[in-house]
Amino acid sequence: MSEFKGIPITQASGPAPVNGASGASPGEPRAARSGEKYTTAQGFTAIRDGIRRSAGDATTMRKPAWLRAPMASGTEFATVKNIVREHRLSTVCEEAKCPNIGECWNAGTATIMLMGSVCTRACRFCAVDTGNPRGWLDAEEPENTAHSVELMRLKYVVLTSVNRDDLPDGGAAHYAAAIRAIKRRNPGTAVEALTPDFAGVLEDVNTVLESGLDVFAQNVETVQRLTHPVRDPRAGYEQTLAVLKAAKSHRPAVLTKTSLMLGLGETEEEIRQTMVDLRAASVDILTLGQYLRPTPNHLNIERFVTPEEFDRYREWALALGFLECVSGPLVRSSYRAEQALARNNAGLDNQKLAASAVR
Repeated sequence: MSEFKGIPITQASGPAPVNGASGASPGEPRAARSGEKYTTAQGFTAIRDGIRRSAGDATTMRKPAWLRAPMASGTEFATVKNIVREHRLSTVCEEAKCPNIGECWNAGTATIMLMGSVCTRACRFCAVDTGNPRGWLDAEEPENTAHSVELMRLKYVVLTSVNRDDLPDGGAAHYAAAIRAIKRRNPGTAVEALTPDFAGVLEDVNTVLESGLDVFAQNVETVQRLTHPVRDPRAGYEQTLAVLKAAKSHRPAVLTKTSLMLGLGETEEEIRQTMVDLRAASVDILTLGQYLRPTPNHLNIERFVTPEEFDRYREWALALGFLECVSGPLVRSSYRAEQALARNNAGLDNQKLAASAVR
């Protein structure tokens, strides 16, 4: 694993199959389909891809040419995939159906997802499985994560996690333990933590901030008007802004970061107002990307934002005072995160992307 130079992956048990005949050999159980309930290896129930199957018809829009992501294949991709399978690991790349999995895995990178692969919330844009883990945690995960970072000799690592509303502190102590373990083994490694909102409990937010991290991220996801139904009812626009503002106030030296999905029906006025609100909360870094529906059970795409528009929105953000705004159709919150302060849109060229789409 030492030859991989990307963001590491962490242990989590995969879901147990459920009984059924379709797609399985005689006498063998089949895996749960998207939207179906299944029983995890830890014994609690969850819903595959987070959202129950819908009886309604989803609107299908043809993807434009600029949304072509690298193929999820290749030697390095296969190597990372084999490591994931061999060690029974979980990655947000797979759980959230990230379109950049081909690019990142072929570069030997993935993103750590702490506290398992089942989230207690059911946001309608997200494909992570939903359920109630009933307090389950892997006590060895913080040290295992730190050891992986050490083996890979990483200089920058991103941690993310599911929401864990079943835990008294939302998992803050576990999150902090993982960061401290990384810093103890790898004092020169920068840590970015894309955290849950911890239900807005600032004491729990501070627990993570006191762990020695370098970047604190909490995603606002969408504009205020669309927060519900896009996000789970327990999440909130003002709640996320309050968490980000409090984080910056508590640890001014820590960079704060958030992400906004576009294409869900927001207006340009609402995009700009969200930027204004985020700067009022002293957020340093913003990422903008196209919402892509992970399954037919999730929210429809209302429009495809053009590469030219992504460039224009980036200019708005920089003019408002963000240190950087990484903006492009396939951008996700942890995409090329280590390049966020290079002031070059993380190496993305939206004009070139737009030109290639008309050939």
